[in-house]
Amino acid sequence: MKTTIKQAKQHIGQEVTIGAWLHNKRSSGKIAFLQLRDGTGFMQGVAVKSELDEETFQLAKDLTQETSFYITGTITEDDRSDIGYEMQVKSIEVISESHDYPITPKDHGTEFLMDHRHLWLRSRKQHAVMIIRNEIIRATYEFFNEHGFTKIDPPILTASAPEGTSELFQTQYFDQDAYLSQSGQLYMEAAAMAYNKVFSFGPTFRAEKSKTRRHLIEFWMIEPEMAFCNHEESLEVQEQYVTHIVQSVLKNCELELKALDRDTTNLEKVATPFPRITYDDAVEFLKEQRFEDIEWGEDFGAPHETAIANHFDLPVFITNYPTKIKPFYMQPNPENEDTVLCADLIAPEGYGEIIGGSERINDLSLLEQRIDEYGLDADSYDYYLDLRRYGSVPHSGFGLGLERTVAWISGVEHVRETSPFPRLLNRLYP
Repeated sequence: MKTTIKQAKQHIGQEVTIGAWLHNKRSSGKIAFLQLRDGTGFMQGVAVKSELDEETFQLAKDLTQETSFYITGTITEDDRSDIGYEMQVKSIEVISESHDYPITPKDHGTEFLMDHRHLWLRSRKQHAVMIIRNEIIRATYEFFNEHGFTKIDPPILTASAPEGTSELFQTQYFDQDAYLSQSGQLYMEAAAMAYNKVFSFGPTFRAEKSKTRRHLIEFWMIEPEMAFCNHEESLEVQEQYVTHIVQSVLKNCELELKALDRDTTNLEKVATPFPRITYDDAVEFLKEQRFEDIEWGEDFGAPHETAIANHFDLPVFITNYPTKIKPFYMQPNPENEDTVLCADLIAPEGYGEIIGGSERINDLSLLEQRIDEYGLDADSYDYYLDLRRYGSVPHSGFGLGLERTVAWISGVEHVRETSPFPRLLNRLYP
């Protein structure tokens, strides 16, 4: 019977065959312990000399790292194993031998590992990060489907920029300029006017020359947009969504979190409602914390966000930023027109902003004024203005950066480990 490592627990006491690679091994004179991986998980195969013919036992001892093979044996319970079972090997059929595999069990530098990203993905910790990423994606679809959202796919090539063109990749679209999308938001607003509650999930691009551990050139965004929805209602959806994905990872990725040595104490505290602090109060708090360089009207940097998040020890909303440092489409705050109805959600433990959201301007004349004030080409936004001409309604939305969220939940230091093939300032290979 052919099965996988993940499914092998259903076959305790049975003989099965698994297609696997050799992750690692150790052996004595009489027993060979084979660390197997098959893409679904990691498991130990135990080859005992007294139970095998001489040729099979020698083959088990001679297997080299990342050699592929079919391995047949009986699945037995093992309380010492993280997964609770192992295989008692009976036969091995080599498919392809691997020699001089470049990523050995010793330590390697980051650049070396990134040059070999196509192979580094096979390691236990990188495998765990990708499984957690996959669980977050699965839970995302689950949450929005259960809450009545329709998935809409915005274009990647656009003629206009939601937040200006300074950080966009420009290309030629036949005889006109085009840009790689930095956000699908404007199109999702159009979709919300047609389907009420929508979300997108796709790649976005920022031509930002940043080398920090929080930044990628290409990353994935989940962008919900909701008609007849104010800013406060949007914040409630955000905290419900983030809580859902954290709980889903805790429930379904216990082995992966353990493989990453992730302390889940803080994750287990994540529950609605999240703490909130206004931008005004955040500036005062930072000054009390001796961040004397921060002044009202300036955006927060990584140290500022980390200090605020550490104070609450939970995801925290920073609300009502100054109008001047936020995009043109955000609804003014009726209690202070120098600020807007927006919020950034800051993850704890130094992972920074994972969500940015706002209520959108729904008044045509004000939006036209903002487009003019920001020096944008009104013709490029004519379709966006149409949404205010023909049945405008209050509406709100947000965008969650997948890779930063994966980094926070999995506890890895740098977002480059949260993308299968990350695109960085100095890296377009492999």
